[in-house]
Amino acid sequence: MKFNLCFLFIFYSSLAFTNVPVIKDVRIMLHNATSNEQACTKMISLLSPFNEINNPLFLGYRGGATMLMAKHVINPFSKLSYFKKGKLMLENAIKADYTNVELRFLRYTIQTNVPGFLNYTSEKNLDRTFIAQSLPKLKDQDLKKIISEFLLKHSK
Repeated sequence: MKFNLCFLFIFYSSLAFTNVPVIKDVRIMLHNATSNEQACTKMISLLSPFNEINNPLFLGYRGGATMLMAKHVINPFSKLSYFKKGKLMLENAIKADYTNVELRFLRYTIQTNVPGFLNYTSEKNLDRTFIAQSLPKLKDQDLKKIISEFLLKHSK
């Protein structure tokens, strides 16, 4: 009887986590979202269950995707609204997990690419320094490669 209960608990527990995306897939989705509105919308929807408490990294990616929606709308007020909403999500994610290299890298890439009039560059130099110092300690080789290539391409 105990074995059956344990088995059922493990089985249903694993089902509860089947909707958690794989980080490699999320990175690819964000890349695709830069040029595809449907991919952007799908990503925002997929990551909507995540917040600064249960997964700050995925909240940060949802914030990035929300900011990208500004590229896919025409109305200037909608563009600004998407940008501000996404920026708030990303900043909340970073506050929740300030030493997360991937979140800081995500903000750095956005601050490197957004137009200057949006005035979103205040943490750019601090993030770049943090990322460069953290890079040798990263265990995720895919992320390490992505960051290294971006830093080389966007060196001062």
